[in-house]
Amino acid sequence: MKKVLTLLLALTMVLGLVSGCAKSSTPSADPTKAPEATTAPEATTAPETEATIAPEASGGAKTGLAVITSLGKSTAATADAEGLAQTDAAIFAVLVGADGKILDCKIDAAQTKIKFSADGKITSDKAAEYKSKQQLGDEYGMRGSSKIGKEWNEQADAFAAYVVGKTVDEVKGLAVTEEGVAGDADLAASVTVHIADFIEGVAEAVANAQDLGAGAADKLGLGVTTDIASSKDAAADADGLAQAYTNIAVVTVDAGNKITSCFIDAVQGNVNFNTTGAITTDLTVAPQAKQVLKDAYGMKKASSIGKEWYEQANAFSAYVTGKTVDEVNGIALNEEGKAADADLAASVTVHVGPFMANITKAVENAAK
Repeated sequence: MKKVLTLLLALTMVLGLVSGCAKSSTPSADPTKAPEATTAPEATTAPETEATIAPEASGGAKTGLAVITSLGKSTAATADAEGLAQTDAAIFAVLVGADGKILDCKIDAAQTKIKFSADGKITSDKAAEYKSKQQLGDEYGMRGSSKIGKEWNEQADAFAAYVVGKTVDEVKGLAVTEEGVAGDADLAASVTVHIADFIEGVAEAVANAQDLGAGAADKLGLGVTTDIASSKDAAADADGLAQAYTNIAVVTVDAGNKITSCFIDAVQGNVNFNTTGAITTDLTVAPQAKQVLKDAYGMKKASSIGKEWYEQANAFSAYVTGKTVDEVNGIALNEEGKAADADLAASVTVHVGPFMANITKAVENAAK
């Protein structure tokens, strides 16, 4: 019995010593060791991991748009030929990474031709659909005259693909021949149209790029619609108006097809003419986009909420960011085509139907 008790006592002492050693090895029990020493690698690992995914998961890229316009090809009406009010609007959208390199690029153009007679009457169908060059595709009719057998939209897409991965300085440095076409053999194999406007437009879009929430892995989309509905005949006391009104939306969408950034713009190509078919507009002055005009557009005074057009467009862009295209198309409208939602109507009183239509097109094009 004594042996058993002695054995139990010895075992108890051993267990006590083991327990004491275990407690003394715990960092919190040893005042000479900093508790953070063993956990520091884990604490620094998490922020580094988050930093590496942040550009793709929650921003890190900029969305840019540029519109270059011209009225220069417009001509007056004569006894033998109708007049032509032509607005050319070249449209460039880019997604730019944090390192300044172009991640994606979209190029389109709206070439709107409005005819009028020698007595100042609009002869074009004001209700007709006016497609952009990307929408026209083969209907534009360049393939037959192209020495490489490529349509305009194919060449624009080839140029857009060529600048992906480049900085704006590299784009500006692209070789251009005296004829204005690509000097680089690889680029010239797929693009034979004049590229000076392409270079200028992409560079301007990069310069205009803003941090609107896009991620580096997002897809870029561009939507364009044009109408001439506001055009009108000349009268004895007022010039006629040939107006090409082009609405534009640029979006980025994530893997879940939610809009991560949106930018809306518009340009009005206005050509005035009188009852003799003479053009009274200075054709050397290029129309400016509304986002460029800003307060000079002149809507603020007439706005019931005191907001300029670009402010309302930006408010709508912010409103749809985070939504899917179905949610955008589900926005309630009143009988006038304006926002029915009180919160949205507090910042946007213009007709939002064109905004919604262009955003839908842009999202669809982002998937291509």
